[in-house]
Amino acid sequence: MSDAPTGHISQRKLDHIDLCAQQQVEYRGKSTLLEEVEFLHDSLPELSLDAIDLSSEVMGKRLAAPLLITGMTGGAERAQEINLTLARVAQELGIAFGVGSQRAMMRHPDLAQTYRVREVAPDVLLFGNIGAVQVAESSTAELEDLVGAIDADALCVHLNPGQEMIQPEGDRDFRGCIDGIARLVDALSVPVIAKETGCGIGPRALDKLKQTGVQWVDTSGAGGTTWVGVETLRTTPEKAEIGDMFWDWGVPTGAAIGYAAERGFQVIGSGGLRTGLDAARAIALGANLAGMALPWLKAAYNEGPEAALKYGHTTLHALRVACLLTGSHNLAELRQAPRILGPNLQRWLAHQ
Repeated sequence: MSDAPTGHISQRKLDHIDLCAQQQVEYRGKSTLLEEVEFLHDSLPELSLDAIDLSSEVMGKRLAAPLLITGMTGGAERAQEINLTLARVAQELGIAFGVGSQRAMMRHPDLAQTYRVREVAPDVLLFGNIGAVQVAESSTAELEDLVGAIDADALCVHLNPGQEMIQPEGDRDFRGCIDGIARLVDALSVPVIAKETGCGIGPRALDKLKQTGVQWVDTSGAGGTTWVGVETLRTTPEKAEIGDMFWDWGVPTGAAIGYAAERGFQVIGSGGLRTGLDAARAIALGANLAGMALPWLKAAYNEGPEAALKYGHTTLHALRVACLLTGSHNLAELRQAPRILGPNLQRWLAHQ
């Protein structure tokens, strides 16, 4: 695929931001299935809310809570503003932060500044981001430069064939991605995270990833933002017809977390999480981190930094309340808390 002009790439990034913040871009009929994770209430928890420990160590950094603002954007001035706003929030809350696809800065180095957040978030666990197709096409040195340019602690390699099928300028050839990821795992100076983009990672993909040596996966399951849907809203009429057919395509988040945890991966549970209770459900299913994107974006885009910070505090408080109401002193106990799984989630989890 030939390189697109800088202005074209920046406009695509702005289109994505505007559509996600202002349009209906979530699944129409399929849910995350996290609502089918029900905790058994403990009326005698013998706990103080303030004494509950939400901290965890991830990739050598101590987080105040197991939350990640997942990678959304970069490559345009407005995107830079959003990244800086949300990185400041992550720094204040002591949680992790990811940038959107760095493909734009790989092709146009003058856009690198739109991804740089270390000045405002020196202590956060920071994730870079690049597509699996770009990994297959690029040298390890080029990808190392992407990591170094923003001082990232890890690199997400996003898997998004569903989105690319509908995107007007999307990739069509996904050969070589598995070998590229394996090469990167072996040679990159920081951990590699295999990350879906809204369609969820299923058993077959996880088994392939296991062979590459990847230890971390970000489920980005079905039930939240559909990037097939986002591209459907901005693509050609012919591709929009296909996009409407596949709008609800994917593996629900709850199932994807279960599949990944069962295989021994370190798991970032994401895809349609909207509250601290959703985060608790994801953690109970086996997630090490709970990742969210759309709520953070809407808060920052529509209301500003204060709203984003307020959303963060509310999310943390709800996660803490879920711990108290299950009698869990910490995250390890929350993972073991008694729960009941609904029939649809059980049906999905049976297909391991």
